[in-house]
Amino acid sequence: LMLTSMTAQQDKQRTVHTADDPGYVSQFVSAQDGLRLHMRCYASRSACGRPVVCLPGLSRNSADFHALAAALASDPAHPRRVLALDYRGRGRSEYDRNPKNYSLPVELSDVIAVITALDMAPVVFVGTSRGSILAMLLAAIRPGAIAGCVLNDIGPVIEPQGLMRIKSYVGKLPEPRNFEEAADLLRRLFVMQFPKMSQQDWLANAKRSWREQDGRLIPDYDVALANDLAKIELEQPLPALWKEFDALKHVPVMVVRGENSDILSPATVAAMAARRSDLEILNVPDQGHAPFLDDNDTIGRVAGFVARCEDERSTTIRHPEVRAHRASLEG
Repeated sequence: LMLTSMTAQQDKQRTVHTADDPGYVSQFVSAQDGLRLHMRCYASRSACGRPVVCLPGLSRNSADFHALAAALASDPAHPRRVLALDYRGRGRSEYDRNPKNYSLPVELSDVIAVITALDMAPVVFVGTSRGSILAMLLAAIRPGAIAGCVLNDIGPVIEPQGLMRIKSYVGKLPEPRNFEEAADLLRRLFVMQFPKMSQQDWLANAKRSWREQDGRLIPDYDVALANDLAKIELEQPLPALWKEFDALKHVPVMVVRGENSDILSPATVAAMAARRSDLEILNVPDQGHAPFLDDNDTIGRVAGFVARCEDERSTTIRHPEVRAHRASLEG
């Protein structure tokens, strides 16, 4: 697997860093089929804390995790390496000529390729929506790769109404003339789920959702992602992922739910807690699907959880199969 990198200053589509910002390095890994995957890497390989891998939502990208990743990487007690991935067809990763490869099995293979190429396992995963599904799937096949998991607004049961809402706009939005118009479009779409966001917040989100190309604003993802969503019907809910959720039973788990979420219901969170008494639950007020993980309170809670995953027993002593699998990875 080939690994290349560039500095954050060369990553011209993204945030301008301040003097207090630790910044990031853009790196590229070749997937097993040769497609180039991009990721933001925060902090250095020599950071002492357990590494964190951030996995975004369906049509989202690595920029969503900037505030959280920078905070985790610069934690004075546990400075750590943090990686935020762009899936294929999103952000600065290469688009796939075959849209059928925008699928969970292929993207799971990509995640495995990344953590293998960067020699990171075991890691704490922070997954937003689709990212958490990938983390649960990974736990089922490679438990030794995971030291802990933050499930951001997703659980084993996915509410079909929320999926239909996502289906209604992914790959189907009109082309905005500028970022201000893009921000207004997002506000009209999501104000019911995020009623407290300011115009500045909407503008920042717009700049993470579109990019400039040849004088136009285009979505920062391949609109062919909509092809897979076309199969989803309200009358045919997705299979429940309880088996995959239970695969995380040997590592710490935190679930974050947006108060206004239509993807993760309170009933599902309660059922998750009933299956494991040590589940950490964070409810984020005035946000829907999915919480941005960028306010100080949420960052503090996630940072505290990640620090607790430092305990070596969370991946080696809780279960001998996990210990053996980790030894095989390190060998």
